[in-house]
Amino acid sequence: SGHTCNEHACSRRVHAQRVCVCLLCPPVPHPLSVPAEPSLHTLSEVLFCQPDTPTLGLSVAFDSEQLFSFDVPNSQWLPQLPDGPSWPAGIEQPHELLHDTSLCQELLDLLTSIATGPLPMPEAKGIPVADVFLQQPLQLGYPNTLVCMVGNIFPPAITIRWQRNGIPVTDGVTHLTYIPAEDLGFMRFSYLAVTPRSGDVYACIVTRERDNISVVAYWVPQDPIPSDVLATAVCGAVTALGILLALLGLGLLLSARRRGMWGQWRQQGRPPHTH
Repeated sequence: SGHTCNEHACSRRVHAQRVCVCLLCPPVPHPLSVPAEPSLHTLSEVLFCQPDTPTLGLSVAFDSEQLFSFDVPNSQWLPQLPDGPSWPAGIEQPHELLHDTSLCQELLDLLTSIATGPLPMPEAKGIPVADVFLQQPLQLGYPNTLVCMVGNIFPPAITIRWQRNGIPVTDGVTHLTYIPAEDLGFMRFSYLAVTPRSGDVYACIVTRERDNISVVAYWVPQDPIPSDVLATAVCGAVTALGILLALLGLGLLLSARRRGMWGQWRQQGRPPHTH
């Protein structure tokens, strides 16, 4: 597989927003011979800096799957999955990222002065799109996890809050870091531990503080039909349909025989016998 990247490259869309997103290329060994085939996979390391919170973000992804994110306050790499492998030793340690973060901030200051100069550039903003769904099949009264998937995030500065029946919920909430998308936007996931019950109304509220814009996605548990009840209902419906078709076929058969007898009587010129 090949790797395609543009080192320390920022898009025009990012310039206009005072957010610098840099695509950094980790060193990749070159094979002795390069096969003439298209690139199948992309290993990307995305670094962003901005005046909003978080001011700095860094992640490593393979194609569209995020593998690692950098915990800036604690200066350590974290795997995307809790039980995932740790960051390889000897590869881009935290102290080696100082140059990249300094360069990102310098580019941000430069591009901000250009974007707010005599010819100001319009801001590029994405309206977040949220979707809420269960992680496991619904069973009322049993523990489960609600997932709030937020896409089209730009800049990466949103807050996610949960509500149950209009009341804020903070227990059992887990927020993941921002995940870069192919369109230079971002995605983010939030999880809520729940025990669904009939009549509950859950809400995932996504807010962009700078513009005071909020997007709300709702989820209401729908009581599923038990499998035995569903099987009984389907069996009854099929049986009723079979009886109806049998009666219809018998009626058509009797009607056809009756018409045939009337035709014979007419040809013979005598009326049918009546009892």
